[in-house]
Parts: sequence; C-alpha cells; structure tokens
Amino acid sequence: MYRFIALSAPSGAGKTTIANRLIQRNKDLVISVSATTRTKRPGEKHGVDYFFMTASDFESNIRDHKFLEYEQVHGNYYGTLRPVVDDLIRKGRRIVFDIDVKGALSIRKAFPDESLLIFIQAPSIEELKKRLRKRRSESEETIELRFRRIDFEISQSRYFDHIIINDSLERTVEKIEALIHSNGSM
Repeated sequence: MYRFIALSAPSGAGKTTIANRLIQRNKDLVISVSATTRTKRPGEKHGVDYFFMTASDFESNIRDHKFLEYEQVHGNYYGTLRPVVDDLIRKGRRIVFDIDVKGALSIRKAFPDESLLIFIQAPSIEELKKRLRKRRSESEETIELRFRRIDFEISQSRYFDHIIINDSLERTVEKIEALIHSNGSM
C-alpha cells in the first residue's frame, strides 16, 4: 500500500487544490505541511498552509538536519520537516505531499517501496500560464520566475509513476484516488 503520495506540478497546474480535495474526500489521508520562506498569501495560515519561516530559521533547520528534503525554488526555500513526517508515521497516517519535483524524488529515495509519485500537468502551457496569472497572488516578477522553471519541471515528469493532465478537477481527483487505492498494482 502506498503510504507516501507525492504530487508535483508546475505552478498553476492545480496540485494544491487537488491535494486539498483528496484530503477532504479520503479520511485516511493527511497532508504534510511544508515549510517555506516565501511570503504568506492572503488567507494563508501558519501551520495549516505552510510553516512560514525566515531564511535564517530555515537555514538553521538545514544545519540541524531537520528536513527530510528541501529546495530553493523561485527564490525561496521550501522543505519537508522530518519531525512532522515522523509524527504522522507514528500515528499510522498515509501522507500526501504537495511538493516540487526534486522534493518528490527525495521522498521516493527516503521511502522507495511505499511511495507513489504523480506529476500533474495543465492541458497546455498556455493554460498553465493563464491559471497562474488568474491567481493574482504574486508579482509579475515572481510569475516570470515560475514560468522559467516550467520546462525543467515537465522534463522531470519522466521519473514519476504517473502523469495526469488536470483538464477537469473532479476527473483528476478520481484518477488519483484510483491510483492511491490500487495498492501499487496499476
């Protein structure tokens, strides 16, 4: 059975929305809240959406080996705190990671036999860019940084177990649920 489900996607493909929908619909799943140094977006809460940290605090946690994985993406740090994951494992929970591509590959390395890596794509690059701009939560400079990473992220999808095109939220969630509950037999 998959205990660790990593969802990765370029910004704007819908991975956070999909992760949240999976958690709402599947009581056996829990999301791993990541840490970040990026600025809080309107409505986000510390400890719920992310553990918001200063760069100095984040780097201190790196030195103290408190991250299962971390990466600097779009000018900010993002990472998975080892104590958070360890606590969820002790509680017997199945964990969904809303994570960048390198982070997903690190999850696979840490838990090779129990990980499912799913790459989510928008129907097209144009649609991806449209969705990212529609969020209106970031500056044009930040959006351009995210655009520059799209090709790299898509190139990494070949290392994932499945690639799903998010052309319909409901269909995408159903496909991912089928993969999660397949016990590795698909």
